[in-house]
Amino acid sequence: MKTLEIFGVKIYNTTLQEATLQLEEYLKGEKSKAIYTPNTEIVMVAKDDESLKDLINRGDLIVPDGIGLIYASRIKKKPLQERVTGFDLSINLLKIANENSYSIYFFGGKDGVAKMAAENVKKDYPNIRIAGHHHGYFKGIHVGYENHEEEVKVIDNINSLNPDIIFVGLGFPKQEIWIDANKDKIKAKVIIGNGGVMDILAGNSKRAPEIYQKLGLEWLYRLVKEPSRIKRQIVLPKFMLKVLFSKDIIK
Repeated sequence: MKTLEIFGVKIYNTTLQEATLQLEEYLKGEKSKAIYTPNTEIVMVAKDDESLKDLINRGDLIVPDGIGLIYASRIKKKPLQERVTGFDLSINLLKIANENSYSIYFFGGKDGVAKMAAENVKKDYPNIRIAGHHHGYFKGIHVGYENHEEEVKVIDNINSLNPDIIFVGLGFPKQEIWIDANKDKIKAKVIIGNGGVMDILAGNSKRAPEIYQKLGLEWLYRLVKEPSRIKRQIVLPKFMLKVLFSKDIIK
């Protein structure tokens, strides 16, 4: 797959179908593959943080989750094929797992969220093997590369269960940092950082209605539902202004 860079962040110019086929290939391999799903907000943060940018760029598959990335690529006449959301990619992973009886470990969310997500997935995809689950709120999640005792226990537990797929829902940037730090220590084929997907699977939150998805306005739906997100969402107009008035932002 071809790639381009937006503010130095590598993005695969792919479609949901192509990315799904790539995941199928990863699941037939032996090495752990890291999947990241950056949106506009993540790109803007990484733009000013070289270590975080390098970390994301080390991912094996980096898909354009944010509609702003699609608009920016078109404005600069280097169009990405389509938006590939972490949610849609995760659902396709569940379908692949169901068809092939792959096992999944759910890691992240508040206490009980990963467990509920696993239980709901098992109901909807009965052929999936639930390897295990663990919440994401404990002292061990680091911001560097030093593993703490409880985190080591989680990694040991994951390896003892030998899952094919790991859903990591720690939120940005913790999930990307955790995956990058531990990918080579974990016995899994695909490790995907998919943020709020865990809460949706658990039934604690809902995805935006389809009309909002088609119009690229999921961010507006979430803002209406959670006005406190305004501080985060302000990054969207800032991003578009930089796109309009900067040169060579996309390579």
